[in-house]
Amino acid sequence: MVLESTRVIAPARELLDRAAGLRADADLMDGYARRLLATAAALAGRAAAPAPAGPALRRQAAACRTAAGRLRTAAEALAAHARAGA
Repeated sequence: MVLESTRVIAPARELLDRAAGLRADADLMDGYARRLLATAAALAGRAAAPAPAGPALRRQAAACRTAAGRLRTAAEALAAHARAGA
């Protein structure tokens, strides 16, 4: 016996809403990166700050920026998919 599955395709409006959400998340990640870099700068040169803090904060900021870029790429792809199907 052969069973057919039906694909459920989200409406274009829903896909565009999700793309907007991804872009908003990307903006948040950029904000986190800025805060991390500001914290690293504030700690620089302070005797009480642990030596690895600055590099660790900068690595985390770079990861946030990478995530933001990937979220924007995903948002663009999802929006393009929504427009193509509309």
